Amino acid sequence: MTVTSRVSRPVRAPRLVLPVVLSGTFVQLLSVTVMQVAVPDVQRDLGAGPGTGQLVLAGYTLTFACSLITSARLGDRHGYRRLFVLGMAVFTVAAVIAAVAPTAGPLVGGRLLQGLGSGLMAPQILSIIQTALPDQRRARALGAYGATMALASLAGPLLGGVLLQADPLGLGWRAAMLLPVPVGVLALLLAPALPAGGGRRGRESRVDAVGAGLSLAGFALLVLPLTLGRDADWPLWTWLSLALAAVLLAGFAVAQRRVAHPLIHPTALAEPATRWGIGLVFVFNAGVPSFTLLLSLHAQGALGYSPLWTAMVITPYAAGALVGSVLAERLGRRFGATALTASAAAFAAVCLLVAVTLGVPGLGWVLALVLAVGGFGFGVFTASVFAQILARVRPAAVSSLSGLLPTAQQLGGTLGVAIAGVVYFGPAPDAGSALWHAMTYQAVVFAAAAGMAAVVARARPAGPPTVDR
Repeated sequence: MTVTSRVSRPVRAPRLVLPVVLSGTFVQLLSVTVMQVAVPDVQRDLGAGPGTGQLVLAGYTLTFACSLITSARLGDRHGYRRLFVLGMAVFTVAAVIAAVAPTAGPLVGGRLLQGLGSGLMAPQILSIIQTALPDQRRARALGAYGATMALASLAGPLLGGVLLQADPLGLGWRAAMLLPVPVGVLALLLAPALPAGGGRRGRESRVDAVGAGLSLAGFALLVLPLTLGRDADWPLWTWLSLALAAVLLAGFAVAQRRVAHPLIHPTALAEPATRWGIGLVFVFNAGVPSFTLLLSLHAQGALGYSPLWTAMVITPYAAGALVGSVLAERLGRRFGATALTASAAAFAAVCLLVAVTLGVPGLGWVLALVLAVGGFGFGVFTASVFAQILARVRPAAVSSLSGLLPTAQQLGGTLGVAIAGVVYFGPAPDAGSALWHAMTYQAVVFAAAAGMAAVVARARPAGPPTVDR
């Protein structure tokens, strides 16, 4: 692997590169959040129980999170465009399978396959941005990447609420499932504009089969009990699964130091800035998905709001995220990673304010203002965190980080949802107290993220992280 500061090869249609790859980012995160509001309708329509509802959400996350590290290495071996196209094709076909599923079994199977498609795509997106775009466009492209993540995370509940309320053609939740399909088809049609990238041959391109097996099995055994444990009242198998996951992932870490061609480049975790950065992504995302999920659960459950009205309540959060995403690059240039610290700290305060304003008569305008501030912080953080971390690592580690950062993001979100659910549904005298307990947890998470961001801010940038293959 040779480090340079130039683009590795000419790009056939440079203006199309970013829209095409970001379409993958958009649909893969949209498919997570849109189903959060659709699960109750899925259960009613298919006559399924709570376990099936959890599997609809967990199945996607399971295969998505588990395949990211291996997929990043496969992109190095077989080419980024090829893996992106394969992932988008699998994702799109799986979305159709899930949408037409007559029973719960095919629906869960479709979601598992859809998550695998997302896992194949996600690492290639960062790798293509790093290798296909010139230095002067890369920081802005990474900002757009983060902004797309922010918008997709918020568009799901809003669009899902609208579709469930409007019920076009009587499709119900199936319309929400089909939502990303047109985007996927268009991305596949435009994919020839992407550079091939990767595709190395020779001994250094080999994929560590043992490491891939250990990581896939370890992450699967970690994610599954975290997503299903609470609703199943944490039976024995969940604890055995977590224990075995710890053993397998420890074995994976040891094996990576001993094989000739590891899945994770040796420099990826050598720098303290890298380790803190990965931890920051993990911790912040341990609060983000659970925050919006708690809002939806409390609004529709304790307060009795409809999906559409719930979406309207969250609209100021989405609007703030849009503004924050747009301004993130400018704030990043001026304040660097300090903007991440401020965003996470502001989010911690927002969580506590939401706990005392959500559902309180006469305080709707205060809640809207608080959510707009929270959305702004979320937008700034998400749109700039990857760029700030990649600027502080050695160029040789970028490919591995293309898998590690999304993995930290997904695992953090999964763990956060599990813990927030335990806190919210735990012993409490009333629904308001339950919300206060859960939002206190959220505030602690974001406060911890603010502290970690301060550590990252003190690390010196390593310069434009580019890799030429």
